[in-house]
Amino acid sequence: MQEKRYHGVLVTNAFLRTEKFTEHYEWLKRAAKVYSIDLSLFCNTDLLFPVCNYHTDTGRKLKQNVEKLVRENDFVIYWDKDIPLGKLLQACCKKQNIPVFNSLEAIALCDNKYETYYRLWEWNQSCAKGEEIPVLPTIAAPMTYSNVGYTNTEFVKPILAALGLPVVIKECFGSFGQQVYLAHTVEEAVEITKSLAGKPFLYQWYQKESCGRDVRLQVVGNQVAAAMYRFSEDDFRANVTNGGQMEQYVPSPAECALAVRTVQALGLDFAGVDLLFSKEQADVVCEVNSNAHFKNIYTCTGINTAEYIMKYIRRRLMPDN
Repeated sequence: MQEKRYHGVLVTNAFLRTEKFTEHYEWLKRAAKVYSIDLSLFCNTDLLFPVCNYHTDTGRKLKQNVEKLVRENDFVIYWDKDIPLGKLLQACCKKQNIPVFNSLEAIALCDNKYETYYRLWEWNQSCAKGEEIPVLPTIAAPMTYSNVGYTNTEFVKPILAALGLPVVIKECFGSFGQQVYLAHTVEEAVEITKSLAGKPFLYQWYQKESCGRDVRLQVVGNQVAAAMYRFSEDDFRANVTNGGQMEQYVPSPAECALAVRTVQALGLDFAGVDLLFSKEQADVVCEVNSNAHFKNIYTCTGINTAEYIMKYIRRRLMPDN
C-alpha cells in the first residue's frame, strides 16, 4: 500500500532572511521529504488578520486566507516568536484539529527567560520527589518606564546580598548569549541596571563551576537527539556565536533525563536545553530555546536534528497515535 503523504506549513519570520536563519528552513524542508512530507514555507506576514468583527472585505479575506491554509495542511511548525499572530493561527488550527509544533504557549515561555524559570519553579512545587528541575536562584528586576528610569537603585543592594557577587544580569528577551551581562561589583551592577531601565530583565546566581562552559542538548519528543560541550577561554558565556568552541559530548542518563523533563515541563515538542555544570555533572538548567538552531550541533556531531524533528512529527500524525 502506498505510504500516505502529509502536508505541512513551516512558519518563519519575514525579516530574518540571512543565511544563518534560512538554511535551517531548507534543512527542515529536505528532512520532511525523507518522511514523505511536503513542507511549505510561509512568513508571519502571510498570517495577518484582525482580532475583531470583519467590517471590510479585506478583513474577511485575510481571515479566509489563513483558514484555507489550515484546511489544506496536516500540521504547522511555528519557527518564529511572533506570539500575537501565532496565537491566531493556532486558534484556527485548533478548530480543525491541526497540531502546531511547538505550541505558542510553550514558545512564549521560552522566549521570556523569567517566564521559563517561573514555570520550572512551578513544576518543582508539584512534581514527585526526584523529578525536580534544578534552576539558579533568580530575582526579577522591578519594572520601571524607559522615560522615567531607575530614580533610586537602593533595591539592588538586597538583591546582591541574596545572590552574591559576581552576579549575572539577563534581559528577559535575547538569543545567542547576547543581552547577558556579568557584574563583579555593586557599582557595575547598578550601572547595568540603569542601562536596562524600561526593559524586562533579571538577576541570577553566578554558577562559577560552569564559567565559560555548558552543554547543549537537542531534545526531540522524549529523547536527546544530540549533545555538544561548549566552552570559551575568554568569556563567561560559552555560546559559539560569541566565539566559543564546541566538541562532541556524551551526556549521562541523568543529564538526558533532566533535559527531557525540562522540555516536558515547558510543554515543548522539541528544544535546545542548555545545562550548566555543578562540579563535573551538567545538572542545572540555564536556558531553553524552543527554536534552537542546529547547524553547529550538526557540524560538531554529524547528527541532523531536522530529521529527528520530522520523524517525530510524522509519528505524531499517524492514525494510531
